[in-house]
Amino acid sequence: MLTNEQFPWNHSRRFNSYTESIRKAFGSRIQKVVVNAGFTCPNRDGTKSTGGCTYCDNDAFNPSYCNPIEPLHSQIEKGIGFHLVRYRRASKYLVYFQPYSNTYAPLPKLKELYEEALAFPNVAGLVIGTRPDCIDAEKLDYLMELSKKTFIQVEYGIESCYDKTLIRINRQHNFALSENVIRMTHERGIKTGAHFIFGLPGESLEEMLAQASIISRLPLDSVKFHQLQIVKGTKMEDEFATSSSDFHQFSLDEYITFIVRFIEHLNPAIVIELFSGEVPPRFMESRFSDAEAGDAPLPPQPQRWGLIRYDAVLRLIEQELERKDSRQGKYYT
Repeated sequence: MLTNEQFPWNHSRRFNSYTESIRKAFGSRIQKVVVNAGFTCPNRDGTKSTGGCTYCDNDAFNPSYCNPIEPLHSQIEKGIGFHLVRYRRASKYLVYFQPYSNTYAPLPKLKELYEEALAFPNVAGLVIGTRPDCIDAEKLDYLMELSKKTFIQVEYGIESCYDKTLIRINRQHNFALSENVIRMTHERGIKTGAHFIFGLPGESLEEMLAQASIISRLPLDSVKFHQLQIVKGTKMEDEFATSSSDFHQFSLDEYITFIVRFIEHLNPAIVIELFSGEVPPRFMESRFSDAEAGDAPLPPQPQRWGLIRYDAVLRLIEQELERKDSRQGKYYT
């Protein structure tokens, strides 16, 4: 039986928890406030492609208070007000530039936005979501200087370690670029995060599991994992309609088993921020929900367990780790 002292992250949970890590860093609860600063993406504006990644609909994960037509300070104010009701123990906030690619602008524009956010009362730092192809040495050098004064984390959407998948989902960059950018960010002492999706078309269960060793070799501070959820109106919804056999659809029980196996092989030094995603029900009500009389048979609907709240999924993962007497990095070498 494992004891707390055997966990290298020095708390009692069986994985390297972001919540515990950030509480230790700040000495209190910290809450993220999402803002939409009106960025776009080279995959949408025609620079590289149009239409975005095939799975993407940013509205599916934006909170209601996050509206790009409102000034940045107004979004932060509303976001803090929203969290004051739900998370009364939070005393400081991280402004999370989340929708689209939040380094996809000239450096003077980025400085203006980032420094406006940092000037807001009780804001303790920034989390900046972006793509690996929307960053360069000049922007990273600026973020490095900021990180010497405040908390800065850059979170890259990587999604998959396999080029075949990145091509299929219209990412318009390869994994080698992601590796290089992660190392450039880490070398400057900037907190470096990455996001991955499990269940993308064309990937077998074995290929998904094998990514644990690839991710473990990267100089990442934190990771987020999501199960694939097919959102209505996306190109992936159309792809699923014609090629559903190319998708590995996780049941809830199977995903719990999978994610526990995955993190058993994951570098224990990497903090896990998220194990699964939530999408509001209105974004999941697609043509797979109800076939009208006389319509051709539709593919089986993707598993809807993603509508279960994240806290419930997390409890099941921790219960499975407890049942197996296991932990993150158990088989990591």
